[in-house]
Amino acid sequence: MSDTWQIQVGADETSAAWDPPANGGAHAVFICAHGAGGHMNDRSLLAASQAIRGRGIGVVRFNFLYRARKSARPDPMPRLIACFDAVTARVRTELNPGVLILGGRSMGGRAASMWMAEASADARPGSRRAPGDGLLLLAYPLHPPGQPEKLRAAHLPSIGQPVLCINGTRDAFCDRALMEKVLHTVGPNWRMHWIDEADHGFHVPKRSGRTDGDVVAEVADETARWVADLAAAR
Repeated sequence: MSDTWQIQVGADETSAAWDPPANGGAHAVFICAHGAGGHMNDRSLLAASQAIRGRGIGVVRFNFLYRARKSARPDPMPRLIACFDAVTARVRTELNPGVLILGGRSMGGRAASMWMAEASADARPGSRRAPGDGLLLLAYPLHPPGQPEKLRAAHLPSIGQPVLCINGTRDAFCDRALMEKVLHTVGPNWRMHWIDEADHGFHVPKRSGRTDGDVVAEVADETARWVADLAAAR
C-alpha cells in the first residue's frame, strides 16, 4: 500500500508516493524519477516499482514540477535537480534508509546522474555530502534518436558513486557501440547490464521468446544483486 506525500520545492509543490518493500523493511530505498513523457503513475514506473519492491527494496516515485502542473514540457535541468533534491531530503527525514539509491527512467535518470556528477566534483572537505549512495539508470538516454553525435556523456566520468546502468540492445536512445566507448572513460564503480532485444521502453519483440514482464523481472533481479553488493561494501 502506497503512502502519498506532498513536497514543497521552493514556492511550488509536487507529489510523491512511498512504496514500501514487500518484506516490510526499509534498509534500501530507490528514489525513481520518471522519463520526459512519463509521470509517477505511468505503467512503466509502476511495473518497475512493483518488481523492485518484491526484491526487498523500497521505492519512492515522484512527479517533476512540470508534471505536477500538468505540463508536457520538461523543466530546465536545474529545476529538475531542485525537485530531486527536495524529494531526497523528505526521504532522508521520513525513512532514513541505510542505502539510498537515486535514479530513474531515461530523463529522470539523466537528471540524477548530473546531480551526482556535480556533487562528486564538489567533494571538498566541508562540502555537502553526496545526494545518494548509488545511481540506478534505467534506459539511460545517451543521445537523441538518430543523433549519435549529440552525446550526453561528458559528465558521466565525474560520478564518484557506484552506478548500475541498464539499457536494451535495441534502444534508439543508446547505441551499444557508442555506450561501450563511453564505458572506457568511467571508473570501476560502473556496472553495465544489457537487456537483449529490449528497446527504450524495455519492450521486447515476440520473436525474442520473452515477455515485457520477463524483462521487468530481469531489471529487478539485477538491481537487487547490485544493491546487495552495495550494502555489503558499506
